[in-house]
Amino acid sequence: MALWRGSAYAGFLALAVGCVFLLEPQLPGSALRSLWSSLQLGPAPAPLGSGSPEGRLAAAWDALIVRPARRWRRVAVGVNACVDVVLSGVKLLQALGLNPGHGKDHSVLHSRNDLEETFIHFMGKGAAAERFFSDKETFHDIARIASEFPGAQHYVGGNAALIGQKLAANSDLKVLLCGPVGPKLHELLDDNVFVPPESLQEVDEFHLILEYQAGEEWGQLKAPHANRFIFSHDLSNGAMNMLEVFVSSLEEFQPDLVVLSGLHMMEGQSKELQRKRLLEVVTSISDIPTGIPVHLELASMTNRELMSSIVHQQVFPAVTSLGLNEQELLFLSQSASGPHSSLSSWNGVPVVGMVSDILFWILKEHGRSKSRASDLTRIHFHTLAYHILATVDGHWANQLAAVAAGARMAGTQACATETINASRVSLRAPREFMTSHSEAGSRIVVNPNKPVVEWHREGISFHFTPVLVCKDPIRTVGLGDAISAEGLFYSEVHPHY
Repeated sequence: MALWRGSAYAGFLALAVGCVFLLEPQLPGSALRSLWSSLQLGPAPAPLGSGSPEGRLAAAWDALIVRPARRWRRVAVGVNACVDVVLSGVKLLQALGLNPGHGKDHSVLHSRNDLEETFIHFMGKGAAAERFFSDKETFHDIARIASEFPGAQHYVGGNAALIGQKLAANSDLKVLLCGPVGPKLHELLDDNVFVPPESLQEVDEFHLILEYQAGEEWGQLKAPHANRFIFSHDLSNGAMNMLEVFVSSLEEFQPDLVVLSGLHMMEGQSKELQRKRLLEVVTSISDIPTGIPVHLELASMTNRELMSSIVHQQVFPAVTSLGLNEQELLFLSQSASGPHSSLSSWNGVPVVGMVSDILFWILKEHGRSKSRASDLTRIHFHTLAYHILATVDGHWANQLAAVAAGARMAGTQACATETINASRVSLRAPREFMTSHSEAGSRIVVNPNKPVVEWHREGISFHFTPVLVCKDPIRTVGLGDAISAEGLFYSEVHPHY
């Protein structure tokens, strides 16, 4: 009888747990498993997706991602900062009375028509892009409509501010941000971000972020991927006005890592001003005390001459680390006559061997070596389907954790979840690839249980990992900055820097 009562008791409890599963599907899996195990009815059901390649890959990442032995304590970030106004691109263009026509890329936007044509051009490719809007009055009219548009959201914007905000989420890290910070941006920033008084200004710089979803249609147009188109009339960031304030703040702040971004914003300036400012950038970077690594975050560019100058006019040798995506990488190679520069654009997922060749070329031609006085020893490359961290041997540690952490961040931030939800992501990286496209590379087969693959080429190490791509992304803006910030957070530089 006692045995029967025990069985019935266990049955009722099991039924109760079943009800909890039905009524509270959002309850954390850990809580449900704990409740189940308290019944002593055997192991809890496996969480959804744990047997899938996505579930196994996410679990393998969690085991690999460990904090480095030597950690950053104080990080200084500059110099582009703004307020991002995020909304549906198609809805804004409809509100502006624009109709879908033929796509055409304009390197600088001068009118609403230029905006419509350039947006269509990139939405049709599912590619991210950023452009300068030259007409102040027209831009402010569009910005006002966008800012007041139902559903428009305001976020921290600008690569520097986004990287600073992401790093500030780690409470044991002190973050200094220099950039044009207006009242709205100051309100949005994390309390852990310190802004020097010289960086504060009375009016915010607004950037308009037009998002679109995978499969979204407008007239005959259909987006192959979710992405965004960014434009602004931003003169303060365009002239990198806060650069000198940034460098002068470093002596008092005493950072052990400096993150610099905003060079792409100079595209709206005249050639003469670009050349002059770039020389001042190099001088400013060289004023940063020796031994403090400097990470440069690149962003979408169209001016080959400016990109070529960044590569050749001592900017690359002056920085320690680079962060970039597939468009920036190919544009860099095209601007400086690097490998695969005859390719006009990537067709779908960038070929791993080609990406690897360009990364190798950058570090071989412009990175540190016995015969070259360059500080460049690290490149963090990210594209939708995979990431690669390339490092010159002997200068960095914890690369395995760093590249995995950056890729994990891509999946969680795009889906707006704390951890990877295997049912909401998909593995889109090539299952096998060659490590080089121009030389005899190795053939690699990707295994979700061992998601970080490592190979070496003439003193340079490559760490590759797939990305678990969010199927229905909540927000794509700032993803590259979050990836770079997370990769840096888990990186360790050797002390001989």
